[in-house]
Amino acid sequence: MLMTACVENHETINPVLTVEGGQIQGVKLDSSEVIVYRGVPYAAPPVGDLRWKRPQPVVAWEGVKVADTFSDGAMQRIRNPKDGQYGTEFHFRSDDPNYSEDCLYLNVWAPAYAPGHADKKLPVAMWVHGGAYVGGWGFEMQMDGEAWAKRDVILVTINYRLGAFGFMSLPELSAEDPDGVSGNYGLLDQIAALQWVKNNIAQFGGDPDNIMIFGQSAGGASIRNLCVSPMSRDLIAKACVQSGGGLGDFIPVEAKPQSDYDKAGKTALEKVGFHSLAELRALPADSLYKATAFLGFGGGISYAPHIDGVILPESFEQATYNKTLADVPYLLGYTGDDMGDLSVPILNFAKVREDLSDQPTYCYLFDRKLPDDGRECLKGSFHSSELWYVFHTLSRSWRPFTEGDYDLSNRMVDAWTNFAKYSNPNGKTGDSWPSATKANPFIHKFVVEE
Repeated sequence: MLMTACVENHETINPVLTVEGGQIQGVKLDSSEVIVYRGVPYAAPPVGDLRWKRPQPVVAWEGVKVADTFSDGAMQRIRNPKDGQYGTEFHFRSDDPNYSEDCLYLNVWAPAYAPGHADKKLPVAMWVHGGAYVGGWGFEMQMDGEAWAKRDVILVTINYRLGAFGFMSLPELSAEDPDGVSGNYGLLDQIAALQWVKNNIAQFGGDPDNIMIFGQSAGGASIRNLCVSPMSRDLIAKACVQSGGGLGDFIPVEAKPQSDYDKAGKTALEKVGFHSLAELRALPADSLYKATAFLGFGGGISYAPHIDGVILPESFEQATYNKTLADVPYLLGYTGDDMGDLSVPILNFAKVREDLSDQPTYCYLFDRKLPDDGRECLKGSFHSSELWYVFHTLSRSWRPFTEGDYDLSNRMVDAWTNFAKYSNPNGKTGDSWPSATKANPFIHKFVVEE
């Protein structure tokens, strides 16, 4: 839960902003160049009768809420050292959160001069975390907005419902939904967060008409879904998909009748002793998690977004060919030791888009083999390895990064923030990184320069 404190007792001097729900005040970082707002609610807590409901409006509060504390993360498995090397790379640190159903919060980093000045109209970037739709949160240790805010881009990171809480389909849930669908609650959360940014970011000095969305892995696939959904695609000014594919089958969305998803959910839950929506909603969150977590791993349920004809009417590939995709500049890429060769799907997207849109597509390959100190760890330019660099958080890692790594990180943050500002990773001018076309299927390579 977001902690509340009296403004008079908080050692910071910065504007009080009015957003949906009430007034908030952020905290200045030590540099005093950046103000961060932690744990800002963008929807009502999805608990009780709101479990498996579309996100509802923020619950109003009284007084000024000091946004100085990150929220809980969405319900997920508590990590332990047996989780493997991804866990030891990014987790098991003091900043891992508690997990709760009450998770629909976001975080905002802004340059200190901007909040309270709607006329600044700074570019905005909204980050969607990965984690296979069953794990992760928007303020993991490798994610931070200070370097972005210092480059005059407002960064927003979000939580959204995961696993059974975010992607459960049932006949009773579809019957109570106005459109007769269920199961895409996590995607609806992302859409609600994006709408909150559109409605409120001017208070922070941001431009509501210049919002870049970006994410990695399942977060990258989420970006593709947001660019497809008629509920979100018109809110987007540009999009970046990191290790989330392009055209093809990498992290695809399924397309079956809603009734198939409903039946699968009902059958799987009955096998573990649940027969009604009422009893499921009455369960404590921890009990529900323990009863349903394994069902998404070979237990008959897919904990992921699916094509439902309403929230997600078609696939990213279909929307590309049908010209119903958000018609914005795209930045797509992957890592050298990623989960498969993603050069083909991202270049296929660039080539198809060339015939269907005037907007550019930029492609990249992150190919820095991360340094290590000899311990057992992830090797090479593995899936997710670029995150330390994109957020300029190398100092938070145990790895023996070099001066060259910090230079690479600065070049990547420059490219990403340039894309947010100008729809061009080169900046206002420059052509060292051309857009990818059929005649020139260019992939920009990020490596440490000798």
